[in-house]
Amino acid sequence: MKLIIAVVQDEDSQKLISKLMKAGYGVTKLATTGGFLRAGNTTLLIGVDNERLENAMGIIENVCKSRKQVATSPTPMAGATGMYVPYPVEVTVGGATVFVVNVEEFRKV
Repeated sequence: MKLIIAVVQDEDSQKLISKLMKAGYGVTKLATTGGFLRAGNTTLLIGVDNERLENAMGIIENVCKSRKQVATSPTPMAGATGMYVPYPVEVTVGGATVFVVNVEEFRKV
C-alpha cells in the first residue's frame, strides 16, 4: 500500500477531489499555505493499493496543470533604507507536488 501526499493549488483541489472520489479513491483534504507565494493551497492524503497507484497519479497529472501568474515581490528601493516597492514577477503556479511513501501498516477502526 502507498500513501500519496499531493500539494495542489486551491483552484484545482475541488475538481481533483471529485475525480479521485468518482474513481473510488478515499481522499483527506488539508488546508495548507505555500511558503513562496504565501498563497493557500490544498494538501491531499490518498491511500492506494500498489496496483492502483499509476491510475491515481494519472488523474492528478490530468487535473493539475501548470500555468503562469503575475505575483508581486517586494524589492528594496534604491537609496532608501527599509523601503520596499511591490515588483510584478511572472511565476509558474498550479501543477502538483506529489510524494509517494510506503505504508507499513493500515488500520481502519
